[in-house]
Order: sequence, then structure tokens, then C-alpha cells
Amino acid sequence: MQEQERRTSVSVKLKDFCEHCQLELLVGNEQDYITFSSLLINRPGLLFAGFEDYFGSQRVQVIGNAEHFYFEQLDEQARDAALERLFAQHIPCVIVTRGIAPHHRSLELAERYNVPFLGSKLTTTAINTLLADYLDDLLAPSTSLHGTLMDIGGTGVLLTGDSGMGKSETALELVHRGHRLVADDAVVVRKVDNQLIGRAPESIKFFMEVRGIGIIDVRSMFGVGSVLDSDDINLVVQLEKWKSDMTYDRFGNENRTEEILGLQIPKMTIPVMPGRNLAIVVEVAARNYRLKRFGYDAAQSLAERANLRK
Repeated sequence: MQEQERRTSVSVKLKDFCEHCQLELLVGNEQDYITFSSLLINRPGLLFAGFEDYFGSQRVQVIGNAEHFYFEQLDEQARDAALERLFAQHIPCVIVTRGIAPHHRSLELAERYNVPFLGSKLTTTAINTLLADYLDDLLAPSTSLHGTLMDIGGTGVLLTGDSGMGKSETALELVHRGHRLVADDAVVVRKVDNQLIGRAPESIKFFMEVRGIGIIDVRSMFGVGSVLDSDDINLVVQLEKWKSDMTYDRFGNENRTEEILGLQIPKMTIPVMPGRNLAIVVEVAARNYRLKRFGYDAAQSLAERANLRK
């Protein structure tokens, strides 16, 4: 497992940002990139009023009704000075909410300073919530892991193990059994709200390498219901070559975990041997995990029965 990588800044295409946050691009090129480096969102009212001692220039700037009505009360010279103070700060972007038509001077300054200017029909509160969720996910601590992530009956299972252990073949059989692929070979993991979320790198999304066949497109082959953009990571299943001198958990009462980005995730180790149907074993492991989460432990139930018969 790799060490945690804290994301201090991330660049995304303006087009993708607009689509995700329901924004209209008023100034800027949708193919250009915008860089985010702060989780916080700013309302620039104090800056407009002339207070410049404390200003979050790295934050997304949101203009709502309060700022709009303030502008309406200013004469042209004061309005221009207020807008100049804003756009000269090297800010990532400006968003005007509630479908408010921006002042023509705002658009001119956005062009001059090369600052993306965006519009939204949502309320200021709604857009702030949408932006906060988006930035929280985008800038979350992340790492890249070697493995395969599957959604098995609502449980996110990360298959790990050395190359040649059958992770991709197991995942392919699970897809055939109706479960969904999230990522194969490489999994990008982010920690959001104390939960691990995994997805595939965009370059290999929904593709899988199957030895002897080559590269396959799982979505094209099995349909859109066979894949998932992202999923929580609830359980780690490590596939390792069976060793006769190794002691494996036979009763399911060993509470092992794997640390990923500072979080402890339940872990099972499954030995790989000829003739063993790994897909069924992994599916049962996921189902058994869900039962334990709902409060039923088969090993404990068996032990209780044994004690009653004594």
C-alpha cells in the first residue's frame, strides 16, 4: 500500500467543473483548466466595501443577492474600483447565483484578468453546498493502489495480491454473476468524510486485462449495469498463493484490518489453490461481511450452540 498523498491543488477542465456544479460559462474557454487549492468558499462583500486586510484569494468567489444589491447602490466609479479589487486578486473563478445578470464591467474585467466567470440559477445556499461537496471530494487526501475494486451486492470489495493471483479473472467472473466493476489493476482512493472512496483512473476506466485474451471493455461487453463510477471501500480481500505451512482463519473470528489513508478497513486473506472458485469465495466473503455489519456472526452463533449442548 502506498503512503497518503495530500492534494494541495487540483486542476480540472472548466467544462467538467461546469457540468458537475450546474454552472454556465460566461467568460472563459470550456477546454481550459481551472486550479483549486482551497476547500473554502468566499463571499467578497468585505472586499467590495474596501476591507482588503483579510481576503481568501485562493477560494472560489460567490456573488449573490447581497453583493448584487450593494452594487446597485454604488456610483460607476465606486463600482469599478470594487470590481477591480476583486479581479486583481488572482482568484480561481467568480460565480454569480440566482440567475442574476452580471454587470458588463464584471465580464470585461474577467476577460482582462483571465478569470473564469460563471453563472448559476441556483440559490446561493444551494450552490455553496454543491461546491463544498465537489471541492471536498476533489481535494481529499488520496493514494493509488494496485488492485481491483468490485461492488458485490452493495459492498465495496478491494481485491489485492501479487500479479498472477487471479484478481482480474475473479472480477470477470463476479461481473458475469451480476456484480459491478469499479476499477481493475489501479484504484485511485480518496478519503472523504472519514470514508474511503475508490474509482478507476480515467485513462483505464472500465477496461480490464485478461491474460490470454488481452484488453477488454467491460461496459461495452456486459452493459452499463456491469460497471460503477466509484464505490466505498468496505472490505479488503487479499489473494495469496496457498502455503502448506501457513495458518489461515478457519472460523472467521480473526479481526484483521488493512490501514489505508489512516483508516482501518476489515481484511480477509484467501489462499489461492488449483480448482478453487475464487469468485464464489469472494462473493461469500462480501455477504458474510454484510451479515456481521447487521449484527449476525456465524462463528459466534455456532459457538453459542455448542455451549448450549454441553
